[in-house]
Amino acid sequence: MSVKQISVFIENKTGKLAEATRFIADHNINLRALSIADTQDFGILRIICDDPDAANKALQDGGYITTTTEVLAASISDKPGSLATILEVLSEAKVVVEYTYAFLSSKTGAYMIFRVDDNQCAAAALAGAGIKTANQNDLF
Repeated sequence: MSVKQISVFIENKTGKLAEATRFIADHNINLRALSIADTQDFGILRIICDDPDAANKALQDGGYITTTTEVLAASISDKPGSLATILEVLSEAKVVVEYTYAFLSSKTGAYMIFRVDDNQCAAAALAGAGIKTANQNDLF
C-alpha cells in the first residue's frame, strides 16, 4: 500500500509559497497533508492530495517543477509512544526512513507519512505488527 506524494520545487522568496498554495487552491486540488523543507535558494513543498495525477499535471502546466514519489501512510494512535513503536518496527525490518511528517483528518484519523527505502518491506513489517497502512483512496 502506498500513497502518491507530489514534491513541488519553489523559490525560497517572499510570497512564492503563497503563490503556490493559491495555484493549488485555484485548480481545485484538495490537500490532505503537506510538508515543507527548505534551503537558502529553494523549498520543496511535499503534498498529499485527492487527485495526484491531475494535480501534478496542473502544476507542471503552470510552470512548476514537480516529482511524484510513492510514500507510505501509516495509521497512528493518539498516545505516547505510538511513533516510537512504528519507528522500532521499521528499524527491526532494516527499513531506512528518509523523512516523515504527520497529518490529522476528521474522517480518517491520524497518519504518519514515511518516505522509506522499501515501501513493500515497510508495509509488510507494519502489517505484521498490527499497524494499518493506507492507500490513496483510504485517505479521501
